[in-house]
Amino acid sequence: MKLDSNNHSVFLLHYHLILVIKYRREVITDEISERLKEIFEYIQPTYHVTLQEWKPDKDHVHVLMKTHPNTDISKFLNAYKSASSRLIKKEFPILRESL
Repeated sequence: MKLDSNNHSVFLLHYHLILVIKYRREVITDEISERLKEIFEYIQPTYHVTLQEWKPDKDHVHVLMKTHPNTDISKFLNAYKSASSRLIKKEFPILRESL
């Protein structure tokens, strides 16, 4: 097992997130999943988050991510969810009808 470290500690923090679509609508296609993953990868360096696994289903996405102890998870999730929602609805207008 490889542990991460900084000046004062050794750590290994993994989070398993399940991001659910509003009303559990089955709207996630392969194309939408890839775009959601791209948005995640674009935002992650700012918050010291590393994507480990991305497993989409039709109505939710399983995300395994690794973080640092000083990462503010709530701020990262807020930034990701607001950016991804805005961009996905803009790029895939068909979702506005489904949601």
